[in-house]
Amino acid sequence: MRTYRNFIDGRLIDSSSDRFADVDNPATAEIIARVTLASRDDALAAVEAASRAQKTWRKLSSIERGEHLRRFADAIVQRAPQIGAALALESGKSVADSENEARYAADITRYHAEWARRIEGEVIPSDTPNENLVLHREPIGVVACLIPFNYPVYTLLRKVAPALITGNTVVVRPSNNTPTSAFEIAEAARQAGLPAGIFNVLAMDHTTAATVCTHPAVGMITLTGSVNAGRIVLDYCKANIAKPSLELGGKAPAIIEPDADLEAAASAIVGSKTTHCGQLCTAMERVYVHASVHERFVELLRAKMSAVSFGDRSMDASKMGPLVSRSAQQDIHAMVQRAVAEGATVATGGTLPDTAGYFYPPTLLLDCRHDMEIVREEIFGPVLPVISYGTLDEVLTMANDHQYGLSSVLYTENYRTAMRVANEIEAGELYVNRTPADPYQGFHAGWKRSGLGGDDGKHGMLEFTQTRLVVMKY
Repeated sequence: MRTYRNFIDGRLIDSSSDRFADVDNPATAEIIARVTLASRDDALAAVEAASRAQKTWRKLSSIERGEHLRRFADAIVQRAPQIGAALALESGKSVADSENEARYAADITRYHAEWARRIEGEVIPSDTPNENLVLHREPIGVVACLIPFNYPVYTLLRKVAPALITGNTVVVRPSNNTPTSAFEIAEAARQAGLPAGIFNVLAMDHTTAATVCTHPAVGMITLTGSVNAGRIVLDYCKANIAKPSLELGGKAPAIIEPDADLEAAASAIVGSKTTHCGQLCTAMERVYVHASVHERFVELLRAKMSAVSFGDRSMDASKMGPLVSRSAQQDIHAMVQRAVAEGATVATGGTLPDTAGYFYPPTLLLDCRHDMEIVREEIFGPVLPVISYGTLDEVLTMANDHQYGLSSVLYTENYRTAMRVANEIEAGELYVNRTPADPYQGFHAGWKRSGLGGDDGKHGMLEFTQTRLVVMKY
């Protein structure tokens, strides 16, 4: 069994800590590796290394930083088999999906490298004669990157690449459920010759993570995680007025209009809800079906969800994989039981499997009401509640009457309906006749409790900058 060490200032270090965390395979519950938990001294060393390196890194031309990122992307592709193997074991994904995630992470790294010549300021007219107002875009400094378990390779580069191209340095905390792939990426950074100190990766408990996030040198904290995790980060930010960038929970509504392609919509929704066992922030989490097609659409959902089996994807990649942990499995089953107690009907699934791995069957819940917990709270698993509606006004009211506002989905062939929903949905994203997929040239940002700031595209890159106004009298 391999033990992974923390990556600080360009090298793997022998920690002053004698504490370790086991990493298990959620498909088998077997321990597959362990990571060294960073000590407080390790955390301080990482932030200090990042702070020192940033003073040099920010002075490089942006095109030089872009060249470093391109070499990093090339090294990630070269190490995709090793990164993918680690990710598959720690996450329960198939090896093919895991290697593809590494390659996709390299793609977003190259995309952000292309911003090298496009990080632009502004020249603003002044009210005073003989004066120029020049707005500069500058790096923030050291960025703490807190990475989730569900897409830990892609999300890591989604945050690190824009941070680095804009002249920041980073300290990364991977999820303790899926840390080994992050250390394989650290190997790629070393292989690519990234300057020491600009990219640091540490496995940490909550206390040590707080040491990093409240360090005076940390100017920004970026998180993908739960609402509760976001609240903790906001508390961290208060210590030094660090900038938060938070992608938090989602509860994406899918609206099925009577003119929708029902077969395509049902396939897309089931695919969304069973990919990685429904552990996606943008997975469709509540389905609103027009009453005129409700019965027909429910039968399509029932047939398609019933046809999905679960199991170890290392043995059979056609199966749906496991949840991240035993506690996640228990929590989701408890939510389903509470929904049934509130009046929901289980059309398929809804049973707790007697397996070593952390599996849960695709579960379809009918007779749901908008006030039920299963409709109001994020599930993050393969459970789908369905609600019938009568008018577009009614469904927009229900879709918007919610604490979350990350993604949303509409199935219709009527452009007037599409335009109205596009203008009235209270969410950072609307996908029309397709599954949410977070195009990295877009901007992935949530409304309401779904977050602050955002990732991807020009606007996601600019999240990692601050401005300086220079007033030049001549």
